[in-house]
Amino acid sequence: MIVQPDIPVILASASPRRKELLTKLGLKFDVIPAHIDESMRVGETALEHVRRLSYEKGLAIAQEHPNSVVISSDTVVVLNHEILGKPKDGEHAYHILRSLSGKVHEVITAFSIHCIDRNIILTDHEITEVHFRELSDKDIYDYIACGSPMDKAGAYGIQDVEYYLVDYIRGSYHNVIGFPVAHFAMAWNKMVISDK
Repeated sequence: MIVQPDIPVILASASPRRKELLTKLGLKFDVIPAHIDESMRVGETALEHVRRLSYEKGLAIAQEHPNSVVISSDTVVVLNHEILGKPKDGEHAYHILRSLSGKVHEVITAFSIHCIDRNIILTDHEITEVHFRELSDKDIYDYIACGSPMDKAGAYGIQDVEYYLVDYIRGSYHNVIGFPVAHFAMAWNKMVISDK
């Protein structure tokens, strides 16, 4: 069971999937999305990038709310060391999904926990290996037509089971949705209990 701290909790993310997963954990929190520059830095790896963004998003909100515990996160889909972002349009979504078809890629999610007043700073991450099945053009166009790929990194949601895009995974299913629930909950409970 997740431990509720004795101070306010803020989720620094607009992601409806993260909000849903944290709510299902039983955590009570407010949502205040962080708005930072998410550009990749020269020479930065995908892992360095996602950890930095998670940290910076949390810090931005924690500085405005020093007496709250702030949860922040960032997720990237990585194929051959290249980050595949959210599609710009249907054509871009097609190219992303075609590149993933029949291949293995990684989903990396970093999460951070900040509280300025209690001197809490934690950033960790989880990596899940995702094996896509071979997709036909019809598979891809049908999926794009449903609209789901357009707001997701890598142009897909593993939870869209009716399209059965993913053959199998190695690692956390929830991580692919956008938040490594078990990993986070264990780190969170350890942090909250040790802080009391």
